[in-house]
Amino acid sequence: MHTIEDFRNAPFESKCDWVVTNADYLSMRWISGCKVMLYASGSFFIEVYFSTRYRRVLMINAFREVNQLMPYVEKLSLQELLKTD
Repeated sequence: MHTIEDFRNAPFESKCDWVVTNADYLSMRWISGCKVMLYASGSFFIEVYFSTRYRRVLMINAFREVNQLMPYVEKLSLQELLKTD
């Protein structure tokens, strides 16, 4: 999955596997009892909504729009994204 469209069109299980193996964790926030974890994946970001009550991923959201990072802005450090190997 090289593009956001590829990611969005992939089956749910493939998205879960791909996030675990290919995305970089950035931050976490809480919404209505769900942990929402933010990941960076090349040219787009991914939010994983995890229910602590049901112990499962409920939804995965991929986006490019910087304004969607606003809920994370106070906690988010972009230093990891700026590192070069």
